Amino acid sequence: MSVAGETGRADQMREKARHMAEAAERTKDPEQRRRLQEKAQKLQERSEQQAERGGSDLPV
Repeated sequence: MSVAGETGRADQMREKARHMAEAAERTKDPEQRRRLQEKAQKLQERSEQQAERGGSDLPV
């Protein structure tokens, strides 16, 4: 995959994490809110790790 494509993937992951966090804020169910917040956090962390590695999903 090209560097531009790898960067784009990290950007997509961050965007998805942002949408999950926004959905968590809108939900009334505390358990659903917690799950969405956890998923958003994990996805954000993965996107940051991927960006640091240049987008590669391979272990360093």
